[in-house]
Amino acid sequence: MASCDTCLVRNRAICAALDADEIGALNTIGRQRLLEPGESLIWEGDDSVLVANVIEGVLKLSTGTEDGREQIVGMVFASDFIGRPFGTTTGHGVTALTEAKVCVFNRRDFDSFARAHPALEHKLLQRTLDELDRTRRWMLLLGRKSASEKVASFLIEMTDRVASPGCSSLMPPGAIHLDLPVSRQQIADVLGLTIETVSRQFTRLKADRIIDLPSRREVVVLDRAALVAEAG
Repeated sequence: MASCDTCLVRNRAICAALDADEIGALNTIGRQRLLEPGESLIWEGDDSVLVANVIEGVLKLSTGTEDGREQIVGMVFASDFIGRPFGTTTGHGVTALTEAKVCVFNRRDFDSFARAHPALEHKLLQRTLDELDRTRRWMLLLGRKSASEKVASFLIEMTDRVASPGCSSLMPPGAIHLDLPVSRQQIADVLGLTIETVSRQFTRLKADRIIDLPSRREVVVLDRAALVAEAG
């Protein structure tokens, strides 16, 4: 495993709570793994045998419905923690949407390490509560918001997680560039909409000069304040 000292998310991941000696000890029980798009790391319903920190890339959390369809229930990004510490089975599958690099730990080894390091357990609790807050916001989005508010809310989330500042001289100052890690069909699945509805909302936002659409997976947010207003 590469040294934790050179990790890209060292200061943002749960291990940020550890000192140098503790990081060295954690380094001995982990290993890095590279995932290709579409490659699964965790399967829904399996025994909880591993946990991981995301170093690079985007992964989806998904569950199967009774009629065999997949429902995307969330996405994880660099510095996020995935898996079920202190658990027995996994409640959802985890699959790479993009090329991804993760730091993987045997769940039992990680559980033992966490019990011996209260700062790490505290960080895990913080992450769990943050995830609970995100889940409650997502329930509001799915249950109460209109289609336009849902799409705008999704794009705001993406600006916070995967955006890169506009670097082209053709882009206006303050524009935010997004390379979306998901297709429009997957966006529709996440938001509980049809792909036609998602496409209509993208087209309307472009017509209103709130976003631009250079390609199918690219979005340039031209007016973030207007996008926030669209999100309600």
